[in-house]
Amino acid sequence: MVLLLLFVSSMSMAQDKKKELEALRLRLQKEIRLINKLINKNTSKTKFIVDDVQSINHKIRVKRDLIKVMNQQTNLLTNQINTNIKKIGQLRSDLTKLKADYAAMIRKSYKSKSENSRLMFLLSSESFLQAYKRVQYMKQYTDYRKKQGEAIVVRTQELQELNTTYSAQKKEKEALIKENRNLQKELEGEKKMQSDMLAALRKDTSKYTAQVKKKQQQADEIDRQIDKIIRDAIASSNKKAGKTTSSKTFSLTPEAKAIGNNFAANKGKHIWPVAEGTKTRGYGKYRDVLNPNVTKNSNGVIIATNKGETVRAVYGGEVTYMFTTNEGVKCVVIRHGSYITTYFGLQSVSVKTGDKVSKKQTIGKMHTSKSTGKTELKFSVFKNTTRLNPETWLYRM
Repeated sequence: MVLLLLFVSSMSMAQDKKKELEALRLRLQKEIRLINKLINKNTSKTKFIVDDVQSINHKIRVKRDLIKVMNQQTNLLTNQINTNIKKIGQLRSDLTKLKADYAAMIRKSYKSKSENSRLMFLLSSESFLQAYKRVQYMKQYTDYRKKQGEAIVVRTQELQELNTTYSAQKKEKEALIKENRNLQKELEGEKKMQSDMLAALRKDTSKYTAQVKKKQQQADEIDRQIDKIIRDAIASSNKKAGKTTSSKTFSLTPEAKAIGNNFAANKGKHIWPVAEGTKTRGYGKYRDVLNPNVTKNSNGVIIATNKGETVRAVYGGEVTYMFTTNEGVKCVVIRHGSYITTYFGLQSVSVKTGDKVSKKQTIGKMHTSKSTGKTELKFSVFKNTTRLNPETWLYRM
């Protein structure tokens, strides 16, 4: 009984793992389709080969993740196929034995019937008790024959179903292997493209280094501006509450505290700020495109999306601040109790400072860079003045 329960539990876990891997495979395939769409739209417009390299790097990373997932699926199927082969062998052995036993029983029954009828068998009893026992024996023998016949039918059905499952698993594995090989070929082609782009960059390193440096300076300036906005918002909030303005944390009303607690309780479940997007740069350290030995730091996540895509609040809160850069790129800052989310990369804004917004409410439309052709949103999460990793807050990032 214990072994049966362990077997059922193992089968259930394998099925859960299979569903999880398949969902991840489909999600990665969808992301690759979006990346292809965005690259096809943007590459012809870009003036910066550095951006093209970053795009191809991102695509390579996602494809490597997909190949890894498909390898896991293949390994899982291999284990299931091997297990089913053993089961099929055992079932065939059981079925052969059952049929042999059943045939022997039929022969014995026929032989017994030809030598002595049931009635004579009963009438030859020396006592009523012996006759009763003989009746019970014949009944048990008949029941046993019936059960043996039913067992043969059940085992035959199990074998047929297992053979069907085994055939389906083999086809599924073959399809995965074929798809994996095609992905590997595509990946090799993209790695060659990546290598060619890097070679072009190295021919004029100073030019591209200047471009990268300028973009980094602009990003750093945006970060400093957002940091100041949050400090000022905390000081203003504390001043209204009659608290010290030098504090680095918000003075919370009961309502604001509840909003912050609910925001925290949904960690890992928050919606993305755009309905369709792909993370092109994560939070934390990353390698420089031109010099892989140099690491840089990303204070938020960069999400590539469609031109004109709607930007939405990831959770309910209050619009604390908005600003626009010299290039016309807008940023919206939303407070959720002691938490802050920032949305940089908007072309137009549909809210104003002081507005109460709800989860999924539209706050603006995306900006598309004229120089790169890219439509990218920088999304950040703070608790008071402390930057947090947005990847751990958004659903399946």
